[in-house]
Amino acid sequence: MNILILGSGGREHTFAWKIAQSPLCKNLFVAPGNSGTAEIATNIDLRVTDFGAIKSAVLSNHVNMVVVGPEDPLVQGVHDFFLKDSELKHIPVIGPQKAAAELEGSKQFAKEFMMRHQIPTAAYQAFDRNTVEEGCAFLETLNPPYVLKADGLAAGKGVLILNDLEEAKTELRNMLVDSKFGDASSRVVIEEFLDGIELSCFVLTDGESYKILPTAKDYKRIGEGDTGLNTGGMGAVSPVPFATPDFLNKIEERIVKPTVSGLKKDNLPYKGFIFIGLIKVGNDPKVIEYNVRMGDPETEVVLPRLKNDLVEVFNAISNQTLHKVAIEIDERAATTIMMVSGGYPEAYEKGKEIIGLDQVEDSIVFHAGATLTDDKIVTSGGRVIAVTSYGKTYQEAIKKSYQNIEKLHFDKMYYRKDIGFDL
Repeated sequence: MNILILGSGGREHTFAWKIAQSPLCKNLFVAPGNSGTAEIATNIDLRVTDFGAIKSAVLSNHVNMVVVGPEDPLVQGVHDFFLKDSELKHIPVIGPQKAAAELEGSKQFAKEFMMRHQIPTAAYQAFDRNTVEEGCAFLETLNPPYVLKADGLAAGKGVLILNDLEEAKTELRNMLVDSKFGDASSRVVIEEFLDGIELSCFVLTDGESYKILPTAKDYKRIGEGDTGLNTGGMGAVSPVPFATPDFLNKIEERIVKPTVSGLKKDNLPYKGFIFIGLIKVGNDPKVIEYNVRMGDPETEVVLPRLKNDLVEVFNAISNQTLHKVAIEIDERAATTIMMVSGGYPEAYEKGKEIIGLDQVEDSIVFHAGATLTDDKIVTSGGRVIAVTSYGKTYQEAIKKSYQNIEKLHFDKMYYRKDIGFDL
């Protein structure tokens, strides 16, 4: 079959790497893709939210399945677009329909869903520009640190965690009145701070049954010791050492099962990945957030540990036969380290040549913000390259990734040297 992946990051290169291994995949396309996907698939230059261009690409390339990487097209309703189009409706889309994608599209929607289905999460209230002073008063009732979340999509950067009450009030006004995160912060969720260690749980569902993929932990802050600004993610580890069988059972019983049954009860059609951002408080899991797609860079450690043919799994999702699939997991640990442009997540320069990719041994290099220009691979984004390695332990895998990073170079290259430090 011919398969189209939407997206251009490390997550999409990982999908392409995995799908290209399937004997069921005849021709693979990635739109818009990057320099890594160009080596194993055909890149198509289009925007992931240009549904008309996507339709043209699907029809002209006789595409039989579409796999949606990022959240934007899902929240904007790409799956619904296919279902409503007579020429496209027979083509399976891996990713939820628009109504269900609101789990990521709106923090308030997600919070209300969790409350409705008794899924453990932090206490919260939501505010808009008309209730900004009530929001400030609510902050006074909480203990620091204060958690402010832009309600809409803000590319992973719409969450502020602040220790000072006056600073929290100022930032609340910046978000609601001065549109700090644009339309995404026209509404802000303020919630209690949960003190614990974070991890991510990944679930596949066909709308009826579900399968749980390996857990992972990513590192969001730019600075070592988890300091500095939030990024899209600086590295990841799988499995998570502190996720014991007892703890994993709590996640499944208290969170995964009520989430999947809640989607059915609320008539929210879902075929695809559910990414559940969790925090371990004491010995109990609580939900921080839902994402309606795979995480990045967690994809770069979760998919390499999946032994199954991914196209077979996607076929089972589209046919609602996922209950018949036995998920097989590689026992080895996998880790990934993200190399980023100097200055990221704030202003950074692009077009820096990446040297040494051909020197990497015994690791997998996933391209993210990288593109092919004049036969050279150059930087085109903030997060540039992810180096993934296997090991008997996560420490061994991390060591291997760092050894290979030593062989890579681009101007002002930066990476964290402490991934896995807190485990």
